[in-house]
Order: sequence, then structure tokens, then C-alpha cells
Amino acid sequence: MGAQVALSTVFAGQKVGVKQVGDKIWLVSFMDYDLGFFDEETTRLEPIANPFEANVFVRNKTLPMSPE
Repeated sequence: MGAQVALSTVFAGQKVGVKQVGDKIWLVSFMDYDLGFFDEETTRLEPIANPFEANVFVRNKTLPMSPE
């Protein structure tokens, strides 16, 4: 077994995937979701955007001009 890094107690007992994507940079995934990139030198996990975050899209509307 390789080195262990503590991510969160949320993942206790769960399998978390890691895939090397660069020199000392690893993509960390859980199930079908990419969580972030782990940097061996800084030993930090930089998160990827939340896949469950609500996205709000506003359409451009043409509003009537007020007479002045």
C-alpha cells in the first residue's frame, strides 16, 4: 500500500481514487466525481468546482424604455 493522506472523516472507510496527472500532481476522485488536485510538494488538495452547486442562468430581456 502507498502513502496515506488524510482528506476528511467523511471518506472514512471509503475508496478514493487517485490518478497522477502531472509531475507530483494527482487528481483525487470519489465515485464519478473529481474532487480536486493534490500537490505532493505543498501537500494540499485544491478543490474543483462543486458539481452539485446550483447554477443560475439569467436570460437577457429587452425591457420597454420609459418615455422621458
